[in-house]
Amino acid sequence: MKNEILMERSHYNADVANVSPGQTVTVAGWVRKRRDLGNLVFVDLYDRSAVLQVVFDPERNPELVDSASALTRETVLTVRGKVSSRPEEALNPDMITGRVELIADSFTIHSTSALPPIQMTGGPESNEELRLRYRYLDLRRSEMFQIFNVRHQTYQYVRSFYVENGFIEVTTPQLMRSTPEGARDFLVPSRLHFGSCYALPQSPQLMKQILMISAFDRYFQIARCFRDEDSRADRQPEFTQIDVEMSFTSIETLFAIHEKLFAGLFKSMLDLDIPTPFRRITWQNAMDWYGSDKPDLRFNMKIKDVTSIVSDSGIGFIDSVAAGGGVVRLVCYPDGAKLSRKQISELENVAKKRGANGMLAVKVTDGETISGTILEKKLSKEKQTLLLEVAEAKAGDLLCIVAGDRMTVSEALGDVRLEIAGRENLKSDEYEFVWVTEFPLVEYDPEDNRCYAMHHPFTAPMEEDLQYLDTDPVRCRAQAYDLVLNGVELGGGSVRIHKPELQQRMFAALGISKELAESQFGFFLEALKYGTPPHCGIAFGFDRLIMILAGTDNLRDVIAFPKTLQAVCLMTRAPSTVTDDQLNAVGLQRKPNSESSKTTKQN
Repeated sequence: MKNEILMERSHYNADVANVSPGQTVTVAGWVRKRRDLGNLVFVDLYDRSAVLQVVFDPERNPELVDSASALTRETVLTVRGKVSSRPEEALNPDMITGRVELIADSFTIHSTSALPPIQMTGGPESNEELRLRYRYLDLRRSEMFQIFNVRHQTYQYVRSFYVENGFIEVTTPQLMRSTPEGARDFLVPSRLHFGSCYALPQSPQLMKQILMISAFDRYFQIARCFRDEDSRADRQPEFTQIDVEMSFTSIETLFAIHEKLFAGLFKSMLDLDIPTPFRRITWQNAMDWYGSDKPDLRFNMKIKDVTSIVSDSGIGFIDSVAAGGGVVRLVCYPDGAKLSRKQISELENVAKKRGANGMLAVKVTDGETISGTILEKKLSKEKQTLLLEVAEAKAGDLLCIVAGDRMTVSEALGDVRLEIAGRENLKSDEYEFVWVTEFPLVEYDPEDNRCYAMHHPFTAPMEEDLQYLDTDPVRCRAQAYDLVLNGVELGGGSVRIHKPELQQRMFAALGISKELAESQFGFFLEALKYGTPPHCGIAFGFDRLIMILAGTDNLRDVIAFPKTLQAVCLMTRAPSTVTDDQLNAVGLQRKPNSESSKTTKQN
C-alpha cells in the first residue's frame, strides 16, 4: 500500500473560477460522479463551495488515468493540477466553475465510500427518516450547506448588530434549578448532591433579569434552550433563541431597535427592503379580525361580526347563541360560490376541528341578495343587503358563517381563512411583519380552578389594569408583545415586573403561595429587593428565523442534528438506556417496564 500523501489545499472549488488558466492549484473534496469518455476520465469533485470538473488526460499521465478509472462516488480526494479554460462547447453557465476545469497532475485517495443509502444529488429526495439516520451524508448535500451558510451568516450579523448597539454578550448557566409555571423541564440528577437535580434552562429568563439588577443594562445572548414538550412539527426539544434584555428602556425603543435589526438582516441576507415601522395590532383585534394571535397579513379577508344583523330574526340556533352572549361571525370566500357541496363540507370540517358546531355556507347571487340557506328566508332584504355590505361581498362569493362563543368562533374562522388562502393561492410573496400587543395577562383553567400566566409570571400588567389584579386577574392585559412574520411567531417578550410587592401580587393571582414562591423563586425575590431598574426584553426563535431566510418549511432542515417528532436522534439513537451503576451514582433506580409505561400514560 502506498503511503498517503497530504497535499495542502490551496483553493476551494469556487475560488478556482477566478484563477488564471495555467496556474497550478490544489483542491480537495468528494467524488460526485465519474465519466469515462474514451481515454479521458472526467470527475466531478465537490466541496462545500462548488462542484469542479477534474480532467485526467492520458497524454499528460497515462497511469493517472488508469487510477482515476477506478474512482467511485464519495471517494475523498486531494488533486493537484493546472487550471484550464473549458472549450466553448463545454461551458456550463449553471455552475460557478462552469468556465474552467482542472487538468490533474497528481491526486491522493484519502478514503473510499460505501454506496450512500440516501440520494446525494439529483433525482427524488430521500425520505426524511433516512436522511436523519444518515445525517452526516445529508449535510454533504449542497442544499443543506446553503442552509447552514445562511444560519452562520445570520448568527454573525445578529451578534455584530447587538454589539454595535451597545449590548454586551453574557453566557448564562446551562445547569439551573427547576421552577414551576413553564413547560416540563429536562432534569439532570446530581451525583455530588444526592437526590437533587439540576434543570436545563427553558430560557435564560431569570438570569437575564438578574443581569439587569447587576447593571448590565443591555444584554444579549444567542442561547441554547431546552423544553420537554409533547411533539409538535414547529418545535424541537433543544433549540436556539436570540435572547435580549434592556433596562431604562420603553417598549417603543425596544421595537425600534428590533425593527432596525430585521430590516438590516433581510437586506443583508435577501437584498430586500423591509419597510419600517412595522404594523401593530392588539391581541384582541388579532383574534377578532384574523382568528389567530399570529396573523398572516399577506392577504386581507378579515373576519366580520354580524351578530347584530342576524340575531332576533327567528333563526333558533343563532338567536340562542346571541342570547347566551355568543357571537355570529363570517369570512367572505372570494368567488367561493362555485364550490361543490363536497368542497364546502371539507371547509366546514376545518371549522369543526377547531370546536365549531358547524358552518353555514351562504352563496351571494347578485351582490345584493343571498341564496340557498335559512338566512335567505328569515332575513329581510334590508338585512341581507346590510349583511353583504359588512362582509364586503360581491356576486359569486361565499359567506362562511360560524356561531358560538367568541374565542371558538374566531379560531375556527381563522383556520377557515387560512384554508381558503391556501386553496386559492392568496398569499403574496411579501414579508409582512406585525407586532401583536396587549396579550391577556393570565388565562383561567377550569379544571385546575386557577389562573396560569399567558406569557410567564414575571410579565407586568398594563398600568390601567392593575386595579383588577387581586380580584379579577382575567381582566388584566399584559405589557407583552410578539413579533409575527407571515403567520409565524418569530419571538415574544414583555415589560417585566421590577417591584417585589407587585411580583408577590402576581404570584398570588396565579395561586402560588408565599411558601411556594419562596421555595422556587426565593433567590430572585431576594434580588428584586436590591434596587431593580425598570426593564423589558424579548427572545426570538433563531431556528424559525433561519427557516424563513433559507426558504424551507421544515424546522429540522435548519438544525444540524435535529430530533424527530418523538424527540429521538435517529443518527445517534438518543435517548439511550444507561447502566445501573450510572443510575446508582446519582441516586436513581430503574423501574420495571410495566410501571414505567403506567407512569408515562398518567403524565
